[in-house]
Amino acid sequence: MRATGLTGRFERERPRLKGLAYRMLGTLTDAEDAVQEAWIRLNRADTDDVDNLGAWLTTVVARICLNMLRARHARHDEVLVAQIPDPIVDPVGECDPEHQALLADAVGLALFVVLETLPPPERLAFVLHDVFALPFDEIAPIVERSPGATRQLASRARRRIQAAHPTPDGDMSAQRPVVDAFFAAGRRGDLDALVAVLNPGVELRGDFGPGRTVSARGAAAVARLAKSYAGLDTDVRPAAVNGAAGAVILRAGRPVSIMGFVVTAGAVTAIDVLADPERIARLDLAAVLAQT
Repeated sequence: MRATGLTGRFERERPRLKGLAYRMLGTLTDAEDAVQEAWIRLNRADTDDVDNLGAWLTTVVARICLNMLRARHARHDEVLVAQIPDPIVDPVGECDPEHQALLADAVGLALFVVLETLPPPERLAFVLHDVFALPFDEIAPIVERSPGATRQLASRARRRIQAAHPTPDGDMSAQRPVVDAFFAAGRRGDLDALVAVLNPGVELRGDFGPGRTVSARGAAAVARLAKSYAGLDTDVRPAAVNGAAGAVILRAGRPVSIMGFVVTAGAVTAIDVLADPERIARLDLAAVLAQT
């Protein structure tokens, strides 16, 4: 009876816990692993005296994610780089309820890319406080700091995010014409028209697989690189990518890249391109590909 009741209570918390883990880890597989590990620990624990199971599970998942991040960064000699997370892709005008839980209030891939550059304790403090509204005195034991020092971690992360993450136009209907104009100019091979829809400081980041990344900064450089994403041999399917205007690019009917855009004040300020075949193959793109 206890197991049945516990399973139901855990399943009600699962979408929120997976959203937390996704924010922390950036990959759907790792997020699912973290939540599953929390379920295992829950079954092994004596929770009879736990008054707030949601808070207990949040703490457990947060600690699991922190350990996973530390292990990941240790393997990379503590070098923190901007990596493109697993995108959440939906058809335009639609959003899967589970995807809404994963995204919370985030808009666009660019925010998640910035999160990848934060040290693990900063990332955790920011996500738990600014996204999930946990008080600092509850976050402090997880990051092994005082509440005051934890507040400073979140503040430092917030400043880094504000400095590195352009604030997107909040209305998807305002973002979409700019993205459509970008692809139309690329299909025509019109470099001037491409430059016209790009902010002068635009940045493009591309992930083509392990050890294969591309980056460009500035309207002219990005326009030259971006022409290849909208050539005559491609099929561009409009999509919502992490809640912002984006696209799935197909060649010969197969998805070859997913592009997320940040549109600010009517111009593209950031483009994130996931073109790693193995990662794309793991994503569920059926709803977008079904669009005509």
